Amino acid sequence: MLFGLTVRQFLYMLVGSSATYTLWGETPHLADPIRFALAALCVAITLAFALLRLSDRPLEEWLAAGLVYLASPRRATWQPAEPILAAWRPAGGGWHELAPSLSWAEDDGEWH
Repeated sequence: MLFGLTVRQFLYMLVGSSATYTLWGETPHLADPIRFALAALCVAITLAFALLRLSDRPLEEWLAAGLVYLASPRRATWQPAEPILAAWRPAGGGWHELAPSLSWAEDDGEWH
């Protein structure tokens, strides 16, 4: 724990603060209120990812679940598959292979 944060939270804060500083430094051509709003949005996103846990799960898991949900189809249709005829036929070529073999009937005439 560093400053009361876990390693994951500290790394989010480090990356987020670096992104905010870069955003502020790379946009001097914008008006100051716009730059301040962008920096505040970046700080809010950083704090949300570092500190917010909904239903005891971090925010990045919710984001991943949402992206999977958005990428998956909403409607599924069932279509029966065509049977493979080779899978239905015996390997040898004749039906005699399917005849039951009596393992208890041996040539010596005794029951086992």
